[in-house]
Amino acid sequence: MKSIAALQAAVTAAAPFDGEPSNAELDAIETEMPLILADVALLDAQIMTIGRTPTELDQRRIRRARRRVLAARRELVNRSAVVSLSAGVA
Repeated sequence: MKSIAALQAAVTAAAPFDGEPSNAELDAIETEMPLILADVALLDAQIMTIGRTPTELDQRRIRRARRRVLAARRELVNRSAVVSLSAGVA
């Protein structure tokens, strides 16, 4: 059986991790933020109906939240398609 201490140098020497996201990761989060917020709104609408029969207002709220999620996904895909096409032209 090998000791973990013997392997520690090989694992930790690869790349120092300071615990903070890189600028590229922050940019990716910022780009996806509308979708993240739409997903949170959908989850909130669904959570409110747990344990009870959804009312007509609840159903409308969930439908509206689903439409926002789909619109945010569409926007994100279209934006990434435009970026990839413009990168391919250069």
